[in-house]
Formats: sequence, C-alpha cells, structure tokens
Amino acid sequence: MPRKAASPSDWVMRSTPLQGVERIEAWFQDKAYAMHRHDTYAIGRTLAGVQRFNYRRDQRDSLPGNTMVLHPDEAHDGQAGTSEGFRYRMIYVEPALFQDVLGGQALPFIEGGVSTDPRLAAATQSLLQHVGHSLEPLEQSDALTELAHALADVSGMSRMPEKGDYVAAQRARDYLHANGSRVVTLEEVEAATGRDRWSLSNDFRTFYGTSPYRYLTMRRLDAVRRMLLSGTSLATAAAEAGFADQSHMSRHFLKTFGLTPGRWRRIARAMSGA
Repeated sequence: MPRKAASPSDWVMRSTPLQGVERIEAWFQDKAYAMHRHDTYAIGRTLAGVQRFNYRRDQRDSLPGNTMVLHPDEAHDGQAGTSEGFRYRMIYVEPALFQDVLGGQALPFIEGGVSTDPRLAAATQSLLQHVGHSLEPLEQSDALTELAHALADVSGMSRMPEKGDYVAAQRARDYLHANGSRVVTLEEVEAATGRDRWSLSNDFRTFYGTSPYRYLTMRRLDAVRRMLLSGTSLATAAAEAGFADQSHMSRHFLKTFGLTPGRWRRIARAMSGA
C-alpha cells in the first residue's frame, strides 16, 4: 500500500470545522498523500509551486491561482510537480450543504478537477482565506450559496431536478447520523425511508455523491479524528466510533485521508503545539 514520504518541513494547518466545512492550508516538499478519497467536495487553490495529482485516470497539474474542484468519492493523490514543493489551501464541503442550496439537483461536476474559470475563483475567495481568519456562520453560509451556484453554472448542469427521491435520501442521511456508532442494517434504513435498498442507493449517490455505507464510515472517521485530538487512544476511538476494531478503523483512515491515524495525530498535535 502506498505511503506518504515523510519530510521534516511538511506542515498542515487546520481551522475548526464550522457547520460542515473544514479548511486547511498546507505545504509539502515532495509526496503529500497516497491515493485516497473523501465523501466531501475538496475545493482549493494552489498558492505556490506546482500541485500535481492523479485524478480520474489522468495526471493533473494545478498552478498558482488555479481552482481545484475534486468531486466526492473520486480517488486522488498529491505531490509536488517540481523540486520546489507546493503550497495550497483547501476546503472540504459536505454535499448536503450544496443540496440545501440547489434543492435536489444532481451534484455539479467540474471536468478535469482544475479550473481557471473566474467565476469559481471569485466564489471561493471568502472560503479560501487564511485558516487563521475565522468565518462567521452567516458569512460562510453566504459564501457556500455563491459557490454552489458557481459550480452549477461552470459545470453547465441542467437546472431541472435529477430523477430520484430526495426526501428518502434525506431521511437515510438523518438515520445514519443518529445511529452511526453501531451496525446499521439495510432493513432498518429501508424501514426508515420507505424506499428499497437499490433505489435508495441510487438516490443517495445522486444527491450526496457517495454510497450510504461510505457516508456512515466517514461520519465514524470524523468522530475518530475528534477523539484523537482530545487524547483518546486509537483502540478506544475505533470502538466508540463504531468500527469493529483498531485495524478496521486504520484501514479506512488511510484509504480516506492518505495518512495513518498515528501520523495524522502527530501532525495535528505538532501544529497545535500539544
């Protein structure tokens, strides 16, 4: 399994997540992340250097000023395109937040993952400020609304709602949030939504960009990260978040974030001075 090549000069700064949005700023000298994927949009801007990544079976290079838009559940990695390293800012946005704005349309998709479109540059300006700048909730809400519409416009997507049951997908999402720390059966979700499992899976992917199980796994990983930052052991965090055991959690963590839980915690603690 590919691993990140460590560099003593690499750093990552994170803001406190606010209402479904996480913001980071980072610098890497060489290899940054192994192949991984999120159930969120990853939207960012390269600040310096050449930011290279593999995405949808091709290699992409993002230059300073470019806007990156990686769709939920699409595998990607990250590394420097030159020996000078690269610096970037990124936000991770839950698809549900864009759905609140778009009202049940299919998720916008930006071909290629890298854009020079000025509409996206303008729409991401507030959200991609330095992570030390705290966004007020209303400021973030306004910025997300602008970004959702910009993504829809740039992607050229139809303004007509996608076929599917948006209400059923919402009910499934709410049920997973309420029961994420235990095993959830398909029969339970079917009963909670009134939708058969195959139709519901299509609904969920259409409106939230990933499968119900992967969405549940990501919520568990969110809980693990919060616990690790508070000093909880890896084994305890895995159990309390709903994973079968520590190795089960660690496999999902590496696949999702491109870092082992232990390495992620060391970087996070180093940046916080802990």
